[in-house]
Order: sequence, then structure tokens, then C-alpha cells
Amino acid sequence: MEPASVDEFDVIVVGGGHAGVEAAVAATRSGGRRVALVTSSADTIGQMSCNPAIGGIAKGTVAREVDALGGVMGRVTDRAAIQFRMLNRGKGPAVWAPRAQCDRVRYRREMQAILAAWPGLTIVPATVSALSFNRDGSVAGVRTTADTTLRARTVVIATGTFLRGRIFIGTDLQIPGGRAGEPPTSELAQQLEAYGFETARFKTGTPPRIDGRTVDYARTERQDSEIDAFAYRWAHLSPSADRLPQVPCWLTWAEARSKDVVVSNIHRSAMYGGAIGARGPRYCPSIEDKVVRFPDAQRHQVFLEPEGLDTPEMYVNGLSTSLPAEVQLELLRSVPALEQVEMTRPGYAIEYDYYPPTGLFPSLESRLVSGLFFAGQVNGTTGYEEAAAQGLVAGLNAGRRAAEREPITFGRESSYIGVLVDDLVTRGVDEPYRLFTSRSEFRLTVRQDNALRRLGPLGIALDLYSNEERAAVDRRIADEDALLTRAGDCSISPDDADPVLVASGSTPLTHAVRVAELARRTGVALGDLLDAAQLARPADDESLVSVELELKYSGYFARERANAERMRSLGAFALPLDAPYATMKSLSTEARHKLVERRPVSLAQAATIPGVSPSDLQNLVLEIERVR
Repeated sequence: MEPASVDEFDVIVVGGGHAGVEAAVAATRSGGRRVALVTSSADTIGQMSCNPAIGGIAKGTVAREVDALGGVMGRVTDRAAIQFRMLNRGKGPAVWAPRAQCDRVRYRREMQAILAAWPGLTIVPATVSALSFNRDGSVAGVRTTADTTLRARTVVIATGTFLRGRIFIGTDLQIPGGRAGEPPTSELAQQLEAYGFETARFKTGTPPRIDGRTVDYARTERQDSEIDAFAYRWAHLSPSADRLPQVPCWLTWAEARSKDVVVSNIHRSAMYGGAIGARGPRYCPSIEDKVVRFPDAQRHQVFLEPEGLDTPEMYVNGLSTSLPAEVQLELLRSVPALEQVEMTRPGYAIEYDYYPPTGLFPSLESRLVSGLFFAGQVNGTTGYEEAAAQGLVAGLNAGRRAAEREPITFGRESSYIGVLVDDLVTRGVDEPYRLFTSRSEFRLTVRQDNALRRLGPLGIALDLYSNEERAAVDRRIADEDALLTRAGDCSISPDDADPVLVASGSTPLTHAVRVAELARRTGVALGDLLDAAQLARPADDESLVSVELELKYSGYFARERANAERMRSLGAFALPLDAPYATMKSLSTEARHKLVERRPVSLAQAATIPGVSPSDLQNLVLEIERVR
């Protein structure tokens, strides 16, 4: 039967979650003149399905990188945030991690408002039932359950947990769904499996929600918003005057009584009662996982986090569970301060399809189907920020491919986005993947404060910015360069410097010294030195932080950047996709096997494959040159 209608696009993005919205925006910026965002419900675009928070360890840096490359997560977070905190403040600015608690409803509304007015983007409320293909096997578009065909040069699959999603509350209650109250996507999942895509299952979960009016706050520890001047978006494009009222979060603990409830009902948990066989995220465990894996732990943290300014509902961070609803209420009431609490919604576990990401190129294009890209939880990751980063990469490259341009890849040495993508496509996943600073070899120079400086020049080169955004990037980098020059060129006298030095416990001067030299001293703040020397500060505090770090850790940064340059040179050495690794006798047996399996596109990617040694890399260069 002929389809009811046909629409033509450059790029189609399937799914309106954090990966999908970034993919759609990035595609319009990188060559997709007509981009369709296809989602079953336009009202849920930008929905924060789990914790209404953006950022955290490594994740906050990723959110800033997405923003630096023209994404929308940062600007929406600034408009919806009701609490800001900078994690790791006690460990020094080099590893600070921003985190923002958001008003769930406002986040979704702000995201939808931005996308509704986004040039070149069309929101299509429909459920995708299948992909369509050209005669050469490349993707040609999608078909919907409404018998509509949408054609496009490239397609991005960003369906989150909806592919054959199944929700579990205890061992007896199972509900087909990609999210509470929303049906799964099954036809598309069946087609992809039948087409030959390797398919596996992962599990994730969410905790119960409670009525904040029934909490005994006198028995909790209060945590207030601590940063007045912080913004994910560049400060001059997101005035602090527009910020929502800030509210506290609250800390309590699940102790012995809570452990007893879990232990006595563990057989009724979907995860431990046999209803779910898929693996869940190790670094975001359920309360059942915590009790089983850490039997000697005396207590576990529980954060009570507001869902928004206009609702009393709270998110119970730390009690993710798949126990039956009545047991969840018993569990909640075993926690100090929650003895009289009312549960508004039970937590649940959800099992869903994903596709092992080793089947993707670093551009996140499928190795099996030309023009088809995957982003987000369908690649085996967990977390809004990880999803947004993949959406950005997939959208940029889908737009570029539609415009017949070369793909863009991100190196491990330049961004956490590069670390994420390289880990996925090179090493694969055996559990839901989550970013940490420990995954990066370059975490000293790849920081949250310098995301714009690192990636802004790339954004300019790729023409990703509006005129206003480009001027902001130029201004920020120029301000930092000017401050570095001032600090390096200007000296400060003992009379001016000594009050600052004495106050910080540092040795007074005997003669004038350059500001940059004094700023390298432990505990001596660059801002105080600038004030004492009557030198101008930069327009925003973040530039000051970045320059101060560059001065204080210049030796460490120089060594790390030398290693990064070596990584870039490896990345410049391309490997042919049809390289005959199996016949390269100078390589170890393990290296040959791994290279045949993973098919890296560069020497840098080959270097990150477990089992490929430095000597294998040296021999690989010779083998490839011989082949060529």
C-alpha cells in the first residue's frame, strides 16, 4: 500500500530525549538545512526521566563541552536550575565539577520553547515503526505507524530506553514501557534485529518520589545552593538576574532498619527475584545492589532533592529500587526523617535493547548501514550528559554527511566527549557506561572551566555559531590571553605584594617580582595580586580561574599537552577499514585478533584497544605502509 504522505528532510532524528534534542540542533548547525525530530509525544521532549539534575563528576565538564559546541543543554539548565553546587571544591579547581538541580517541568518547557523556534528544525509527532533503505543498502528515511514515509539522507536513532522497554515493580508487576506511562517502541527494534544488528539488553532504574510536606526536616542535613555566579552557558549570554529562586536539598541515611527491609524482601525484587536478567549500572546501583554488594556498610546516603518550585514532590536519590510498591513505602519509612512520609510514585527498574557500540565508527555512524547514526542509551550508556554528548557527535556528523562533508571526530586529548566516544566504539561496554574523570588521561588540561577555550576554535572552524556566539567566544579567549600577558609582563612591588603574601602564609618579597611568578605560589590568589597591583581583572570570574590554573600548574600542563600532541599525531595516521590484520605476522596473535574484531580507523584508536601493545603499534605502522 502506498504511504499516506511523504516528506523530505536532510536529517531525521528519532527520539526527543537528551541525545535526540542535541542531535537535532547539531544537525541544523552542521549542514542539515531541513531536520526532523520525530517523537511519539512532543509534550515529553526534553523530559528528565530520572533525577532532575545536570552535571556532576566528569558529567559537568561534558555539559559545558556540549554547550561550547553550540548545544542547548547548558542554556536550558541555567534557565531551569533551582540549585547550583560545585563538587570536589576541597580538591582544587582543576577537578571541580559543576552540578545543577533543575525544576523538572521548567526544564522540559524551556527545551521545547527553544526547539519550537529553532531554524531549520521541524517537530514531527509520530512513532517510527521502521527504517527505509536505498537499493545500495544505505538508509533512506523512516516509516511511521501512521503509514507516513519521511525521507532523509541520514537518520539518527536516539530512542533511549524505549526499544522493547519493559518496566518492573517487584517480581509480579511487569509493564511494557519505555518510561512510566509511555509505551515502548517494538516494531523498530524487531526490524533492527532482523536486519543483522547485534542486540543486547541492559537495565536501569529510578527511585520512588515522595511528598516533601511529609518529611521531618529537623532530622536531616541541609545543603544550600552555594554558587551565585556560576552558569553552564557563557555568563554574558545567560544573565544571573534571570535565575530562578534557589532551594536546598536535604541529606539523610538508610541505616540498619532499611537494610532489614531490603534483606527480608530481596526475593521480591525484580532484579534479585529473577524477573530481570540484564545488567544494570554499577556506579548508580539500586538499594538492593548496595545491600548485597556491601553487606558490611553501616549506612547509605539518601538525598532528598526537590522536583521543582511548584510541586512538593521530591526525588529520593540513593534509593533506586525494583521492590514492590508496598515494600518501597516500608523502606522509605525506615529512613530517619521519613517515618511519616507519603510516597507519590513508586520506583521501578526498566530493561531495554541496546546495540554494542563497537559496531559504530568514531563519528557514531553505523558500520553496517551507511547514513545511519546511533546516540544515547541505545549505545549502552547511562546519564543525560553522556546521551547529550553522543547526540552532539551524531548530529554534527549526520548533518555533515547530508551535506557531503567529511566526518568530525573528537580526540581523547581534547575533550571528555572524545573519551566517551573512543571508549564506546573501541572498547565497547559490558555494563551501562558512565563517565568519570579517571577515564581521561588528560584530566588536568581537559577541565570544566576551559571547555570554551578548548572547543571554541573548533566551533568557529566548523561554523557552528551565530554571530553573537562567535563574538562571545572571541571575547572570552581574548580576555584570557590578555590576562596571561598582563600577568607575565607586569611586576608587583614588595609594598603592594606583601600584604597579600603574608595573609596567605607566603614569604614576603625582597624585590619586585612578576605577577605570574607569584601566582604560582600555593595559596596565593591571582585575583588578590591583580587588585594589589591595580591591574584590571577579566570581565568574568571564569576567565580568572582558567588563567590562574594555567599559571599554577604550568609544568604539569606542559607535560600533559606534550602527551596530547603525541595522541594527535597518532590520530592523524589513518588505518584503512579493509586492512589485512590477520596476515600481519609482525603483530602479536592477540593484537591481530583484536584489530580484526574492532577495525580501528586511526593509530590513536588502535592504541586504546586492550591487547595492542606499543610494539604492536610500531609494527602496525610498518605493515600499513607496506600495504599502501
